[in-house]
Amino acid sequence: MIRRRNFITLLGGAAAAWPLVARAQQGERIRRIGFLLGNSEIESRGGVTAFMKGLAELGWVAGRNIEIDVRYAASDVDRMRASAKELVASQPDLIVGQTTPAVAALQRETKTLPIVFVVVSDPVGSGFVASLPRPGGNITGFINIESALSGKWIRMLKDVAPSVRRAALLFNPETAPYFSFYLQPFEAAARASSIEPMSAPVHTVDEIEGVITRLSDNADSGLVVMPDAFTGMQRNVDAIVALAARYRVRTVYPYRYMVDAGGLISYGIDPDDLYRRATVYVDRILKGAKPTDLPVQLPTKFELAINLKTARTLGLEVPPTLVAVADEVIE
Repeated sequence: MIRRRNFITLLGGAAAAWPLVARAQQGERIRRIGFLLGNSEIESRGGVTAFMKGLAELGWVAGRNIEIDVRYAASDVDRMRASAKELVASQPDLIVGQTTPAVAALQRETKTLPIVFVVVSDPVGSGFVASLPRPGGNITGFINIESALSGKWIRMLKDVAPSVRRAALLFNPETAPYFSFYLQPFEAAARASSIEPMSAPVHTVDEIEGVITRLSDNADSGLVVMPDAFTGMQRNVDAIVALAARYRVRTVYPYRYMVDAGGLISYGIDPDDLYRRATVYVDRILKGAKPTDLPVQLPTKFELAINLKTARTLGLEVPPTLVAVADEVIE
């Protein structure tokens, strides 16, 4: 079953909260927004909340002058495609797409409806836009993480575990068809640090366990988790964290919430910030702007999180210089 939820329902009949405003604006046209999220509801909650708050600050309030149809695909590509077809068929004023496979599904269904993306890694390589400054079509948005961060993850792994001699990049090629965007710089950075790079494509938790157990055969191995709707699912994050702890594999993650779940260290964007920034483009498009005139934006806010409890369990000593610059340190 495709999960769907209208934010008027989520807000408990928000129109009732503004009775005077609603009556004063009875002639105002309700604008309709589709929202297709590649992740599940639990991973998307913070971002969707930030998106709704950002829209409200710009004067767009569910139940008053907008309706939002939200679909969660839970990293299921078939569900993304079915939801994309339904959303486009409903002919909203614009659609927001989250994650690369979700936006790819939307692109297959329409070349005319405006689409604003968030948490997409390589929009040019994925064929969503012609270039970052000049998107050239009906799609624009906000990039997730730049490929150069692959090198940062390798250096971070080396900082916390100097003995590392090989490292694997974990991803699901079905939900991360852009994997080469990260894999190539990952391999280059690894070799520059005298680390043997490995590609670790997975599709299931059993395959994740297989990768981690193979890495554990050599004490000098490490793991980097790539930004991906599949690896970002909370249940999969919990599995990766538990397996990394069980087999004592030093692991670097792309998001702060993964360290909150028990992961060792993470460096990446604040996803909620992308959702907030995306509301500006939604506002401009609803007021007449065209996606082709709105350049794709790069991330601007990054976070470093360290779990010292996990480090101690793994017998690692995190350099004080790294701890000093961290945005979050879990003792």
